[in-house]
Amino acid sequence: MWKKDEAVKPGIPTDGPRVDAPRNSGSDMVNVGTGTIGKSVVIKGELSASEDLAIEGQVDGKVELPQNILTIGANGRIKASVFAKAVIVQGEVHGNITATEKIDIRDAGSVDGDLASPRVAIADGAHFRGSIDMQRGKAGETAGLALEATKPAEALKPAVPMTGAAPAGVATAAPGTAPAR
Repeated sequence: MWKKDEAVKPGIPTDGPRVDAPRNSGSDMVNVGTGTIGKSVVIKGELSASEDLAIEGQVDGKVELPQNILTIGANGRIKASVFAKAVIVQGEVHGNITATEKIDIRDAGSVDGDLASPRVAIADGAHFRGSIDMQRGKAGETAGLALEATKPAEALKPAVPMTGAAPAGVATAAPGTAPAR
């Protein structure tokens, strides 16, 4: 119960209606400490931040949040290459996305571009057109690995030719022929 010795702190109203801080409209998109780019905002050029960011507007160019989470909201329209720690797509992205931790394309999200991240989630109903590179390690390293994988097959042959018989159960074929199925 109340103790009479406890004084009411000044500046805190004790009577009248209580006014709470504005709340999110039910969306789990924006967390406390997240910057927001509103629906009517258009950015052309490079965008970088050192805090989590939610984009509801339009961005054309490049988006970099190497240590933070980027959320493209339902109204967000991105025509840019994106690099962040984690990316959540609820709107539209036209461009490549690289994330060091995770890319999450939600059910209303749409991505036309390549994805590079150790973890990728695409919800049922989402739109995606492109390729996915899920190499383990940092996404910056996987981007280099993806470039390595595009080299001609000649460059990827082992330096020392393999000799000897194939292990039991492994089908072999003469050069220029397809292995039996």
